[in-house]
Amino acid sequence: MKLYSPRMKSWGRAGVVAAAVVVFGATTAGGAVGRAPFLGPLNTVSPIASTVPANGDVNPYGTFVVRHSVGKLRRGHVLVSNFNNAQNQQGTGTTLVQVSPDGAVSEFARIDPSTLPGPCPGGVGLTTALTVLPGGWVVVGSTPTTDGTSDTVQAGCLLVLDSNGTVRETIAGDGINGPWDMTAVSFGNRDELFVTNVLNGTVDGRGAEVDQGTVLRITLCRHGDAPPQRIATTQIGSGFGEKTDPAALVIGPTGVGLGHDGTLYVADTLANRIAAIPDAVHRTTDAGTGTTVSTGGSLNGPLGLVVAPGGDVLTVNSGDGNLVETTPAGDQVAVRTLDNSGSPAGAGALFGLAVDLDHDAVYFVDDAANFLDVLH
Repeated sequence: MKLYSPRMKSWGRAGVVAAAVVVFGATTAGGAVGRAPFLGPLNTVSPIASTVPANGDVNPYGTFVVRHSVGKLRRGHVLVSNFNNAQNQQGTGTTLVQVSPDGAVSEFARIDPSTLPGPCPGGVGLTTALTVLPGGWVVVGSTPTTDGTSDTVQAGCLLVLDSNGTVRETIAGDGINGPWDMTAVSFGNRDELFVTNVLNGTVDGRGAEVDQGTVLRITLCRHGDAPPQRIATTQIGSGFGEKTDPAALVIGPTGVGLGHDGTLYVADTLANRIAAIPDAVHRTTDAGTGTTVSTGGSLNGPLGLVVAPGGDVLTVNSGDGNLVETTPAGDQVAVRTLDNSGSPAGAGALFGLAVDLDHDAVYFVDDAANFLDVLH
């Protein structure tokens, strides 16, 4: 067990030093670095626990740190969604696990596709789209297949679970088509979900890139103990590249994170860039593919994305095992190697990530090992 100060958190097995690099020279939107990188003091990677539940689901994707204890959810614990089943078929994972900082693991939910309370075209295959709303309502995306291949992938839905892990509602249609990642913000009893979708014309493209990926803002309203209800859907982004891929099922716009000024940052994976959609909370028009914040440099097929406490954008690469920090002005200011297994080193290992509640560590799932790890 490795302990570190000042809070003496437990991070499971002994950690390894993460390679640290400060980078310059990427294509940026301009601007200067005005503060130390968030990743500056974070140099050690420690594995916390296996994310494989009793049914054998693998390929952890979504990662979310619980903010409030309610029902089975515990503050500071990490919720993780699994995309593959025990046979490693993509788009067939049905489980959510909850991991404590000291490595205790419990199964939060195992979702039966045959008993859903509403439509979810194709069934259940849990994606990186994962959040917890006030009241403990868990929302997770489903982009399902029947055999792990893009030939059988269908539109899916958003599944809404209560704080005890019971599916209470499905949100389908009206633009939801392969929900791939998600972030959310709440105002009183209203929630705004920002969801990337990767199946618009993708299967018909048969491996060729099609530029039809979308970003939706889905407005929900909560009333007491009833599941939140969708009251509006607004397309705020479109035209993102997407394609089917045997190793990843689908590649398209993935991670999303909301900046302090209301800008939505999008990991545009195929274009190898971070995009920005301004005024994402209030806009009523489609911003297309947004503006380019940063491209190239240390970005290498960015997937998971989260906004750090100071406003910088953290992304993990699909092409290598690196985590990259980029300022809102477009400067790539720090890189950490999180996984160097396989060949190419670290490729395909990283997906979802989340900053811990104390703002001094980053949780991430390592698909190569089916583990939740932490950079601290």
